[in-house]
Amino acid sequence: MSTQILDIVRFLDTLAPPAWQESYDNAGLLTGSGLWECTGVLTTLDATEEVVMEAVACRANLIVAHHPIIFGGLKKITGHNYVERTVIAAIKRDIAIYAIHTNLDNVVVRGVNGRIAAKLGIMGGRALLPRVGTLQKLFCFVPVNHLEAVRAAVFAAGAGHIGNYSEASYTVEGLGTFKAGEGAQPFVGELGSRHTEKEARLEVIVPAHLSREVVRAMIAAHPYEEVAYDLVPLANTDAGVGSGLVGELPVEMEENAFLELVRRAFGVPVIRHTRLTGRPVKRVAVCGGVGSFLISKALAAGANFYITADVKYHEFFDANDQMVIADIGHFESEQFTVDLLFDVLREKFRNFAVLKSVVKTNPIKYFY
Repeated sequence: MSTQILDIVRFLDTLAPPAWQESYDNAGLLTGSGLWECTGVLTTLDATEEVVMEAVACRANLIVAHHPIIFGGLKKITGHNYVERTVIAAIKRDIAIYAIHTNLDNVVVRGVNGRIAAKLGIMGGRALLPRVGTLQKLFCFVPVNHLEAVRAAVFAAGAGHIGNYSEASYTVEGLGTFKAGEGAQPFVGELGSRHTEKEARLEVIVPAHLSREVVRAMIAAHPYEEVAYDLVPLANTDAGVGSGLVGELPVEMEENAFLELVRRAFGVPVIRHTRLTGRPVKRVAVCGGVGSFLISKALAAGANFYITADVKYHEFFDANDQMVIADIGHFESEQFTVDLLFDVLREKFRNFAVLKSVVKTNPIKYFY
């Protein structure tokens, strides 16, 4: 059975919904057609010319990259720089490129930062900066005899999840009234007469990116011609969706020992870090890639160590001797994203090859 590239895109969109990407980002299918039959997938951190040629050699016509090769937009494609040359190479050879960037960063446990945490043995991870606007509440009014059918439909569409719990809902019974006007075809009651029906108010939490599907499922299962419902945005946040991660080590570690653990886990030749505090390390915050915007959040979370990348000189001062900021490098902090994407795709799809790129795309070299 063949698999279209669109099937893979849809699967990855369930892992890291496009709605969770930051406003400046450009995640998604960047080259190629979703209607192509997939001959193989190559996972990488960066889509470059060399990676495109690697995909051709591997007979993989889909590259799944973390970083979008087209980021700020293209006004011309002349081959003047590496972005234009990569796009030309992909288009000429019918290679599709899909980027899964900040939407994957914002998946706490199964995303970029969850993989970093796993490498360091960090447990109980939660978002340093939970993403706002990810939750809504659906209120709908259902005849009592049809309540369970509607409840089952919205659960199947993705509603009712609260943390580690599923199928969470609340109902209260009452009386609903309506008068069917000319042209209506009421399920119960008579035209032109007010009708009173014993109804239940069903309340469920809905992930905002699934609200359309949940409402569609509710309406399909509901017996009424016109369904009364309210969909309300919530200020509540989901600890599993957002920027960065903070959690606990199984046992306290001395600071130098923890730095050595980080160095070995990520294979880095050098770690830039602030002055050690002399306190044991128990609570650790992480953010793959650029992470200085979360320094204050890591401090507020009581982290002893903050592992991230691309920290500027003056930003190191923000540690204020309250925690250690350790910059391990952008590529180094996100390198295991290639393994993450490989693992989830290989587990899901068995009818084509899923491969990890062996090209080292890190543009930064170290002299030591």
